[in-house]
Amino acid sequence: MFNLWIALAANMACIATLVYAVYFPRYQRRDLAIAYVCLNVGIMLVTMLLSGSGAGMGLGLGLFGVLSIIRLRSDTLTQGEIGYYFAALVLGLMNGLHPDPAWLSPVLSASLVAVLFVADHPRIAPRTRRQTITLDRAYANEGELCVALESLLGGPVMRVEVMELDVVRDLTIADVRYKAAIEVPAAPCSHEAAHLLAAPAALPHHPSAEPGFGQAGLQPVLAQAARGQAGARS
Repeated sequence: MFNLWIALAANMACIATLVYAVYFPRYQRRDLAIAYVCLNVGIMLVTMLLSGSGAGMGLGLGLFGVLSIIRLRSDTLTQGEIGYYFAALVLGLMNGLHPDPAWLSPVLSASLVAVLFVADHPRIAPRTRRQTITLDRAYANEGELCVALESLLGGPVMRVEVMELDVVRDLTIADVRYKAAIEVPAAPCSHEAAHLLAAPAALPHHPSAEPGFGQAGLQPVLAQAARGQAGARS
């Protein structure tokens, strides 16, 4: 019973750290965070029940496999999110079995969380990207394709795999691994900044902008306009 409570506490602490301290700040998907926690807790509880009953563990593991396949096919997940999915699954299975000695499950659970924290750290290859790009031209030459992709993406292409080359429709679909360009915020030139600062001073002066300009100041302007129209008619 002592091992059970130790494993339960270790599982809750590790899944909370994995989901809300490692996964969610990096991927910002609340729906998957809830799914990971529910999957982990549910698998741990069912594993505890199966380990203490006469049912075979093979039946339970097979059930977990079927549920995992259904969950993975129900939505589009990235490879990184699939890794977190299986980590939540392993945490639930490992702590649900709560093997002897009592410290084994907590140590292994903490090691799994630490491995994911380091392996998926944003500082590891931060500029590496992968995209599937469709080009409106059939590139039979891989060198020309790489030049076109580098011009489009603004960074060096590390690897390219042509998924489809359609000469009739003039189409190329490629799976590209590249390094994103370092974005530098554009700053205005010195003469443009000086022109912007001097622009308000270059605006034409209007009498209505003077303080105290009211009805008395408006009458001479209207009279002068009327005389101008009368002279034009004559």
